Amino acid sequence: MILNILIFLLILGFGYYMIHSLMSEEKTPSSDVENQTDTFVSPYKKANIFNADSEIQCFAIFDDAVYVALSDKISVFGLQGNYLGDFAIEADVRDIVAEKDAIYLLYATRIVVYSFEGEKVSEWEACSENTDYCAFTTVKNYVFVTDAENKHLCQYDKQGQFVRFIKSPDGFIIPSYSFDVIAINDTLYCSNSGKHRIESYTLDGEFITSFGVTGTQVGAFSGCCNPVYLEKSPDGNILTSEKGNLRISCYGKNGKFRAILFDSNTLGGGTTAYKMCVSGEKIYIANGKTITVYCRDVARYCKDVARNVSTMEKSCTGCKTDCPLRKKY
Repeated sequence: MILNILIFLLILGFGYYMIHSLMSEEKTPSSDVENQTDTFVSPYKKANIFNADSEIQCFAIFDDAVYVALSDKISVFGLQGNYLGDFAIEADVRDIVAEKDAIYLLYATRIVVYSFEGEKVSEWEACSENTDYCAFTTVKNYVFVTDAENKHLCQYDKQGQFVRFIKSPDGFIIPSYSFDVIAINDTLYCSNSGKHRIESYTLDGEFITSFGVTGTQVGAFSGCCNPVYLEKSPDGNILTSEKGNLRISCYGKNGKFRAILFDSNTLGGGTTAYKMCVSGEKIYIANGKTITVYCRDVARYCKDVARNVSTMEKSCTGCKTDCPLRKKY
């Protein structure tokens, strides 16, 4: 009888130990995640919000205006969100570039050029079969377009004449429409999202280098295809917008990770990557039919907060040496 009681107590104690261990293991990771989420504070704060009439397909900023492509028109807003006008366009636009001479619109198989008054200036068809254009950028006298179907970049001059195809030395892997491209000075940066990296090229199509690692930690890209969107800062840093694990991060143009600027909670949640544009030290982020304008949280990041914060908050400028978009690497 005594032996049976001792065995029973041993079994009961072992069972309690196992249950307690499992519960401790389950709590630890979630607690770490909660602590990481709770401790992240964005270096930016909301400065303004304004809405378009419908879902925003893409948008661009040039001079003192925001050009927003909707399903059937371009709506133009001031940098403070004041409505300035609109003009009609054809549906299903993929990307938009506004520069000093014209507004360029990208469609799946063609590029259309408009004047700032809304008049169609020119257009040209894709030079490849089965083309499925994704994103584009302009630099000097050239237009560079990413083709998600043929998995290369296509270079045109601004008159629509084909120049060359640009292919990755290791091949572009593009599982979805996560194939963005930007130009910083005379260098192209494009996402090879299936390989979780960003590649750089000369304007002659020569491969320079790449950066990016796979992982869920900060400074890495995860999921089937990240980063989705790229943007440049005034001083040549690179912003990346990711889907799935939503966040917007900042890298030096040499690929060095700098900081997370926005996490999922700051952006408002969801799973789809947020579109973004930079104007000076402000970041414009689009989701649905809303554009939210963010400026630096000077109360947190300026070295002279106590003395200067009231003045700086009015302009959202402050200590430029501390600005996450301006520090060079």
